[in-house]
Amino acid sequence: MPAQRVTVIGGGLAGSEAAWQLARAGVPVRLVEMRPVRGTAAHQTDGLAELVCSNSFRSDDALNNAVGLLHEEMRRLGSLVMAMGDRHKVPAGGALAVDREHFSGAVQAALEAEPLVEIVRDERTELPDAADGPAIIATGPLTSTSLAQAIIRATGEDQLAFFDSIAPIVYKDTIDFDIAWYQSRYDKAGPGGDGRDYINCPLDEAQYHGFIDALLEGEKHAFKEWEQATPYFEGCMPIEVMAERGRLTLAHGPMKPVGLTDPRTGRRPFAVVQLRQDNALGTLYNLVGFQTKLAWGAQKPVFRSIPGLENAEFARLGGLHRNTFINSPRLLDGELRLKALPHIRFAGQITGCEGYVESAAIGGLGARFAAAELRGLTLETPPPTTAHGALLAHITGGADSDTFQPMNINFGLFPPPEHAIKRRERKPWLARRALADLEAWRAGLQLAA
Repeated sequence: MPAQRVTVIGGGLAGSEAAWQLARAGVPVRLVEMRPVRGTAAHQTDGLAELVCSNSFRSDDALNNAVGLLHEEMRRLGSLVMAMGDRHKVPAGGALAVDREHFSGAVQAALEAEPLVEIVRDERTELPDAADGPAIIATGPLTSTSLAQAIIRATGEDQLAFFDSIAPIVYKDTIDFDIAWYQSRYDKAGPGGDGRDYINCPLDEAQYHGFIDALLEGEKHAFKEWEQATPYFEGCMPIEVMAERGRLTLAHGPMKPVGLTDPRTGRRPFAVVQLRQDNALGTLYNLVGFQTKLAWGAQKPVFRSIPGLENAEFARLGGLHRNTFINSPRLLDGELRLKALPHIRFAGQITGCEGYVESAAIGGLGARFAAAELRGLTLETPPPTTAHGALLAHITGGADSDTFQPMNINFGLFPPPEHAIKRRERKPWLARRALADLEAWRAGLQLAA
C-alpha cells in the first residue's frame, strides 16, 4: 500500500470521485473542501458533491447518447457518483436525474465512512508544494479567486473565467394543471419514469412573443467592469442571451414543442416550457433550460407570464455565477499533470470538461493516474475509442488550445469507424466498440488495493 497521501482540493463531484477511487486503490487521501469556511455564490449547502446548475445527469441511453455511454463506463469502473446517482434517481424521461439532497448526502456519507479518506474543511489559497506530496485540484467552476490567481501565477495564463447560470425551481402544488400537463417528448420513459416525466406549459404564438418581450425588457444583473469581457459557455446559455440572438431562438431551443401534444387542443403548441422533477418527493420542479441572469425582482413576473405558472411560487430563483477553467490542452500532459508543476493534477470542470458526469469521470481518471504513479507503475490511458478516453484526449491535446472552450462528451470526440456504417447505426456501433475497448483496458488495471 502506498504510504504517501494524496491531497484532493475540492469536494464537488470530481473531487469526491477522485477521493473515492484513490481510497479504493489503497491510497490515503486528504479531501479539502472550503465550504462552509468560505461559501460560493451558487452553492446552498456545505455538502460534498452538491448539484448546483441542474439535478440531471442527462441521457442514460448507453447506445445512442455519448453521456449515457459515459454513465455505463463509469458504472463498470466502480464510480461512487454513478452508484449514488442510480440509488437516488427521480423520473426524468430518458434522462438520469437525481434527488439533490439525498444524492449529496449519500456521497458524503460514503466518504466519511471510508477510513483512508480524511475530510478537511478549509480554504486553500495556494497550490500545494511538491514537498507536501501529490495533489489533485478539483475545485470546479466556482474556484475561489485566490486559488485562481495562484493558478494564473503558476501557468502564465490570464483568461480563466466565464459565466454559468442556474435555473429557477418552483413548487409543484403551485402549478395550474388546468393548463399544464404531464408528458415526456414522444412519451419516452426514462429510468424510473413512465413517459409522463415532465410537466409542460404551452404557449400559443401571441403568448410566446409576449414572453419574449418580457424577457428582453426585464432587468438584468449588472456586470462588474472586470466581468464584462467574460464569455458564456454555449451549453448553459442564459435564456435572455439566447432570446437576444433572435425572437424564435428559444422556440427552436429549450422551448421547442416537438414530441408534445396539448391534451386541451389535441395539437402541438407553438412553444412549451418543460419542468423536470427536482427531488424524490416530487414537490419541486425546475424549469428545463431556463438558466438566467435576470435580476431577482424581474424573475417572478417574467416567469409567471408563462401559462400554467401564473401563481407559481419559487423555491429558488435563477442566478449567475462565475465559472473557471484552465487551458488544458496547453497546460496539462496526457495524465492530467500540470506541466509546470507535475506533482499537481487537475480534474473536473476546471479542466474544461463540462457537465457533472464528465467532471466525475475525469476525477476518477486523475485518481487512477496518481495511484499508479505512487506505485511506480505506468497506467495506460483509456483508449480514445471509449468515452473516458475520448474526453481525456480532447482536453489534454485534441482541442485547439487557441480556441479552447468547455466541452461536453459527444460522439464527435470519438475516432470514426474504420469502415462505412449506416448513419442510424453509427452511434450504437461506436458505443459497443467503446464498451468492448473499456473492458479490455479495465482488465489491464493494476490498481487494486
